[in-house]
Amino acid sequence: MNSKLSPLANKGYDPAYRRNQIRSTGFLAGLFFLLVVAFLLSLRAGSYNTPLSQLIRGVFGKAADEKINLVVRNNRLPRICTAIVSGAGLGVTGCVFQAVLRNPLASASTLGVSQGASFGAAFAIIVLNLGAVGGLGGMAIPFCGFVGSMAVALVILGLSRFRQVSAEGIVLAGVAISSMFTGATTLMQYFADEIQLNTLVFWTFGNLGNTTWADVGKMTGVLLCVCVYFFLHRWDFNALLSGEETATSLGINVKRLTMVNILLCCLTASVIVSYIGLINFIGLVAPHIVRLVVGNNHVYLLPSSAMAGALLLLLGDLFARVVISPVILPIGAITSFLGGPLFLYLLFKGGKKEC
Repeated sequence: MNSKLSPLANKGYDPAYRRNQIRSTGFLAGLFFLLVVAFLLSLRAGSYNTPLSQLIRGVFGKAADEKINLVVRNNRLPRICTAIVSGAGLGVTGCVFQAVLRNPLASASTLGVSQGASFGAAFAIIVLNLGAVGGLGGMAIPFCGFVGSMAVALVILGLSRFRQVSAEGIVLAGVAISSMFTGATTLMQYFADEIQLNTLVFWTFGNLGNTTWADVGKMTGVLLCVCVYFFLHRWDFNALLSGEETATSLGINVKRLTMVNILLCCLTASVIVSYIGLINFIGLVAPHIVRLVVGNNHVYLLPSSAMAGALLLLLGDLFARVVISPVILPIGAITSFLGGPLFLYLLFKGGKKEC
């Protein structure tokens, strides 16, 4: 039912729709401009003080000093690309989670996907003792984190498919799953030695600086594939806004749409979290911010959520790098510290509008 719901009645004829279209397009352009600015600021940040023009040339390996090329291409640029790809992935998956579950509180962190990845990493580091072998740059910890995340996805799919649990019930189940995995991870930490505990804590704090170009490529490949699928079903998400019965009457297989999109969202979030660690609130806050401007039309909500997520994570990483430079704060703590108050503000603002 991908393109069958194209709103012929609205497109180009309804003045309100046209105004929303212009506003949403302008908002997307504004997000892109801010993302470029954040990219340049992040490229400039660091202890290696260099003119911005040389840094831009260093992106292409054309800087006058070979050291600049090495710093930019091997250090700063992979970190920036990791932030953009990861933030975009968390933002768009949060948007789709909220659409198919019809719950504004749904995201990878509230459904337990991120906590499942944390448990998988803890299991690899403490029980299998793979931290010293794979390290943060190896495949052992990301793979086990991915397995833990997909275990949560299977539980969510099982509840949706076989137990017929409602969308609200799945979110509540996610809270219970998060608590269970958090408790299990804490118990394993209790029996860990000092080296294992340091490795695990460093991973769970979130880190954008240990990914390689190969890691960025894998995350980008997964993100592009799922984003194409999400965008092809943008009208299906719009139909779900009117209720499951309305969507079914329009020819949408709601159960299949829900299951497939939950699985793809869990896959994307688990791949991202498995490489960079726990990042909270990006997938929850980004869709809420852009929804204030573009509304619930997923034609614009999906790309806006991706760009807003990328911008938020990139700005959060920039803040973590410069606030007490040269010390780099953990990005997971920064997103939680700044994202929590921002989300509360959005809730209060939304509540005032409803009154």
